[in-house]
Amino acid sequence: MEIQPDEFCENLTKYVRFPTREVMVGSLGIGGNNPIRIQSMTTTDTMNTRATVDQSLRMIKAGSELVRITAPSKREAENLRIIKEEIRSCGYNTPIIADIHFTPNAALIAATIVEKVRINPGNYADRKKFDFIEYTDTSYEKELDRIRERFIPLVKTCKKNGTAMRIGTNHGSLSDRILSRYGDTPFGMVESAMEFIRICEECDYHDLILSMKASNTRVMVQAYRLAVAMMRREGMNYPLHLGVTEAGEGEDGRIKSAVGIGSLLEDGVGDTIRVSLTEDPELEIPVAKQLVQRYSTRNSHSKIRSIKNPPYRPYDYTRRSTDPTGNIGGKNVPRVIIDLSAIDKLMPENLIDAGYIYSENHDKWTISDQSADFVYIGKGQVNFELPGTLSIIQDGNAWQKKDQTLPLFSLDHYLKYTGLESKINFVSISLSDCFRPELYTLNNKQSIVLVIDTKNEHGIAEQRRAFFEIINNNWDVPIIIRRDYNASTKDEFRLFSATDLGSLLIDGLGDGIWLIADKPINLITQTCFGILQATRTRISKTEYISCPSCGRTLFDLQDITEKIRSKTNHLKGVKIGIMGCIVNGPGEMADADYGYVGTGIGQISLYKGYEVVKRNIPSKKAVNALIDLIKENGDWVELNDE
Repeated sequence: MEIQPDEFCENLTKYVRFPTREVMVGSLGIGGNNPIRIQSMTTTDTMNTRATVDQSLRMIKAGSELVRITAPSKREAENLRIIKEEIRSCGYNTPIIADIHFTPNAALIAATIVEKVRINPGNYADRKKFDFIEYTDTSYEKELDRIRERFIPLVKTCKKNGTAMRIGTNHGSLSDRILSRYGDTPFGMVESAMEFIRICEECDYHDLILSMKASNTRVMVQAYRLAVAMMRREGMNYPLHLGVTEAGEGEDGRIKSAVGIGSLLEDGVGDTIRVSLTEDPELEIPVAKQLVQRYSTRNSHSKIRSIKNPPYRPYDYTRRSTDPTGNIGGKNVPRVIIDLSAIDKLMPENLIDAGYIYSENHDKWTISDQSADFVYIGKGQVNFELPGTLSIIQDGNAWQKKDQTLPLFSLDHYLKYTGLESKINFVSISLSDCFRPELYTLNNKQSIVLVIDTKNEHGIAEQRRAFFEIINNNWDVPIIIRRDYNASTKDEFRLFSATDLGSLLIDGLGDGIWLIADKPINLITQTCFGILQATRTRISKTEYISCPSCGRTLFDLQDITEKIRSKTNHLKGVKIGIMGCIVNGPGEMADADYGYVGTGIGQISLYKGYEVVKRNIPSKKAVNALIDLIKENGDWVELNDE
């Protein structure tokens, strides 16, 4: 089945939301003409009524329009009635969602109490033992018949009670049946949900919302795009719930969430969002609000020239092929350019926040894994010896023409330039320049790197359109993505830049990034490397795949995540999954090198990939046991190693 590149999106050059049906969750409409809704999930024990109600109220007061509560068994499902009554008695009609995984009986109870039930097709009525099974069409259909038998009672209950349902696929909990037939793929994620949607439609039940969550931002974005394309093919238009699962905490969790959620919102995909942070749920709400607020007036953006047959692959990752210019493009990782042009006279100490520390006593530079590759100083000059891995970019008319300095030209300036050629010539262009024939006269030059700018409110679409035009002109020139955020707050800068650059990088577009903002330089540097890490285009630190906690969690996730981070954050490129329970734990381990998963009160199991290698370790010994496991597999590096 060949899906066209623009089949997931109403318009690649004009902001238009994917038109979905309205689904009522209580009195709250999701999809249709409703605004993008914001929600979160409690982290308390559902049987602790007071704690769950109090946390729900904090979430609601922070702006959560829906509250999700886990119901892992019939007891918790029954207790949702009391929790709901308590919340209603406080004057709030916020819809309650029951989160169900392995227990259909709990779902049947919850569907008579709350306004919405979330089920995961990977573990609601399916099996997951990491077994590969050879299915014939007949045996596969028999499995679907078994699932229908278990699932239809819930569909009928929801239909009778006016209860909405989210069919929420998680990359980490695809069933053995789906993995055996479709593999660990975005397509498998979508088909897992579509099987359940088709059963709902057989029962004439349509109060459905769909989600395709993953901790890998590429997989997550590709799965949602495929879901839209496949729904279109089958005449469906169900609302979409967006989220990056196990995004983590702090800056990393926010950047990762923005890359995944923002990339989809930019193309009009998404009707409700949940930002999953390993923090208190009310802290997720301001992040979600900032991500959503950009789109309330987005349809008024400046016009962008349309395109037919866009030359890219939005459903699987393929990096755009380029001919390297110096250390940019080709097989090189995306480069980071830091703007220090506001500094009158560049001194060695100015480079500290760009990742370079100079020791006068030893006459030596210390360079980190998050050191900028280039520093732009505009018309400034440099009069000291630079670290060997750093190059300075200067405006073309101020270029010093000496080692480690490189010029930046406008297109018109470079077309007229007749002076000394540099090994790398940066040429700044906008989308309009991409339609000028003169630009492509530079195709025969081996020293060009383009810097694409935009001032369009719909900047991703404009810069993506520039890439398309250059690709269609068969020019394999390296391209730097530059964005200016001088008007944003610190939090907006981090989220908006992660959305804008991350979306392009996820699609394999861009050989470097350049952020401009009136913000601390160390924040800009950290954000650049955080975006590259979140898009998996340049790994410069340890990655933590950490779930946001819920009532199923068997230990203090925030505390344990911080303990593991404090001991392992120097392990560049190692991915560690930290899961509160087994719902997604084993599956998410497929995307991690090592896993720390709660399997009982005070008990932890450790994973290497999918495989459980140590079971039921006392929690007091588990962090050290994880470190021992990393050492046994040769991935440990001592902090004092050079």
